[in-house]
Amino acid sequence: MTVDEQISYLKKGVVDLIREEDLRKKLERAEKTGKRLRVKLGLDPTAPDIHLGHTVVIRKLKAFQDLGHTVIFLIGDFTGMIGDPSGKNVTRPPLTREEVNQNAETYKRQMFKLLDPEKTELRFNGEWMDKFDAADFVKLCARTTVKQILERDDFTKRLAEEKPISLHELLYPLIQGYDSVALDADVELGGTDQKFNLLMGRNLQREAGLEPQVILTTPLLEGLDGVNKMSKSLNNYIGIDETADSMFGKVMSISDELMWKYYELLTDLSPAEISTLKTKIAEGENPRNLKVDLAKLIITDFHSQAAANEAEDAFTRQFVQKEIPDEIDETRIASGSHQLAQLLADTGLAASKGEARRLIDQGGVKLNGEKVSANNDVEVNSEGVLIQVGKRKFLRVLPG
Repeated sequence: MTVDEQISYLKKGVVDLIREEDLRKKLERAEKTGKRLRVKLGLDPTAPDIHLGHTVVIRKLKAFQDLGHTVIFLIGDFTGMIGDPSGKNVTRPPLTREEVNQNAETYKRQMFKLLDPEKTELRFNGEWMDKFDAADFVKLCARTTVKQILERDDFTKRLAEEKPISLHELLYPLIQGYDSVALDADVELGGTDQKFNLLMGRNLQREAGLEPQVILTTPLLEGLDGVNKMSKSLNNYIGIDETADSMFGKVMSISDELMWKYYELLTDLSPAEISTLKTKIAEGENPRNLKVDLAKLIITDFHSQAAANEAEDAFTRQFVQKEIPDEIDETRIASGSHQLAQLLADTGLAASKGEARRLIDQGGVKLNGEKVSANNDVEVNSEGVLIQVGKRKFLRVLPG
């Protein structure tokens, strides 16, 4: 690609590019000297699982890797023990070193589903931060002001609401920024919520006499509800370790409008190719067909093309042809009569008896393929009972 083509390719789905002229100079220099850019993405291993929302920025790192540049996946084993205050209205509890290390191992395995491990520089910021002494921290703190730190929205809001800010949280942007100094990063990537931290890295590099890094931020991805940021705590996420069948069903559940954002941020299709797909919809193509294609593209990235095809077949049998899936989880309970709402709660098909009653009232529960509308007793005998909740939850309850 020419430099113009590289910039166009890299800008897809990007919110902030600071500064484009700096990126152009770096790319042109790389073309002349053959020295590739050093592109950094840092993630704190604060949770063991990565979902598709995390992969938006990881895909951008992969884009740089595909162009031949040196990508650095930085695991924040040190900063993970502090806890990133970005987007938080309360102080988050710090993790122990053991918890961070366990999560880091899971991150490494998951990251390399997208990145080429042979071409990825894997680093931990504990390499340099564990060596910092008190004097080093004093020198680092001297490179910024309290006013600059408190300018970030998270801290401003918490001060206005008289919510506490722990002193260690104020150090977080400085430490993340210093990572860019230690790695001599040419480019740093992050979500839009990381902009303050990324700018701090740019400032600290300038203070250290280094060429400031270019910053690229990517948008936060809405979850399956189409409203809130994808989050495990909100149960609106698609985990990259989920089965192909589960991923397929979840992608098919998103709205037609949200589908376009997923195409933009979770696939390698160009803006022109996505525009062509939108034209097909305008001309009468069923959005469901494009959603199937989207699900298969995503599954292929994390499983395989064969797994994507099998997931489509299973989904078609289950939901289009109304067939019961071939494999159904089983559980055992005491034989005899059980109130349906209590049974749903006891087997985990509903979070509580109250939710179970709502599902029943809404017609969302079937017993042995027949819809039920009342909270009657259910007889669990030797043949067992097949319970279906919604479109995707199946459970066979056997006496035990």
